[in-house]
Amino acid sequence: MRTSRAAVGSAAFFVVAPGTVVGLVPWLITRWEFREPLPYWVAAQAVGVLLICAGLVPVVIAFAQFARAGGTPMPIAPTQHLVVSGSNRYVRNPMYVGLLAVIIGQALLFGQFSLLLYAAALWAVTASFVRWYEEPTLARQFGAEYEAYRRAVPGWWPRLRPWEPTENHPGTGGRHA
Repeated sequence: MRTSRAAVGSAAFFVVAPGTVVGLVPWLITRWEFREPLPYWVAAQAVGVLLICAGLVPVVIAFAQFARAGGTPMPIAPTQHLVVSGSNRYVRNPMYVGLLAVIIGQALLFGQFSLLLYAAALWAVTASFVRWYEEPTLARQFGAEYEAYRRAVPGWWPRLRPWEPTENHPGTGGRHA
């Protein structure tokens, strides 16, 4: 897929998927109503804003990396090469981790604990999707390259230092998508 088409596809998918997950559904749950469940809730709200901002960063970076690699994060229009650059050097699922951080941030910002329940349910569904669909699909498609990446980069808790694929990691060939 050409990079320009991939960018358009990624942008459209970004609006639809993350837009629904961290925009529409949280709005339907909360109607963006602010609550102060505890005294001095303003500190929790500040942490919430930081989580929202920090959570969006890996999502935007990951979408850009997919477009740059000539594909999209959508399973129906993937890249031809394993994307192991950008946020993917820290955690295998940067988009999911980022979106969960945004929802937890929204829960703190709005004082809406129902969003924490939504985040937990979303994580359970997402983790199941990753375990039973994404990982086997990537293992079939990229073989030893994906297995080396999977061994080196955690799925859900980011590494402190970025992973550098090199000739020392069999199957990666040191390639960045």
